[in-house]
Amino acid sequence: MTPDLEAAYAEPHRRYHTRAHIEQCLALLDQVPDLTETEHQILTYAIWWHDAVYDASASDNEAKSAEMAKRDLRDFDVSLHARDEVARLIRLTAGHAVEEGDRLGEILVSIDLSILGAPEDRYDAYVTAVREEYAHVPDDLWRTGRSAVLQRFLDAQVIYPDPAFAQWLETQARANLSRELAALN
Repeated sequence: MTPDLEAAYAEPHRRYHTRAHIEQCLALLDQVPDLTETEHQILTYAIWWHDAVYDASASDNEAKSAEMAKRDLRDFDVSLHARDEVARLIRLTAGHAVEEGDRLGEILVSIDLSILGAPEDRYDAYVTAVREEYAHVPDDLWRTGRSAVLQRFLDAQVIYPDPAFAQWLETQARANLSRELAALN
């Protein structure tokens, strides 16, 4: 990890989008079978940089994180093709929409969303941490915005585009999201 990346994940306004989130994502990546060494390395870079820029009041965090990754990975002598792929994957985490057949995208998005399918106590801690990151948003606007996000996930055919993650986490994620949505309403 670069010093800039280390500093980014230690920013004081972060409560969930910290190095601990990155480490949890990397641990899940290590459980994904049948990846080539190159695929694993590209996903590792994408995980490290996907939340490098995080400002809860901005809408371009993923784009800025992708650009930071492309710039930083030049120093690691990563090929242009690999840097472009890392940046593309990072940008997918903005809306969590992945085209069918995009295996690396399916894996990254599923890993990033894995917290939604966590046991209730971990999910509740995540919700508290994200709310703290959005402390600048008044409660009524938070409830409206957060409800819309939760409903979007619940309306999706699948939350996890990777079939293995869907089989493992989909049911718990839907239960967590429904429970939080009911509490917000």
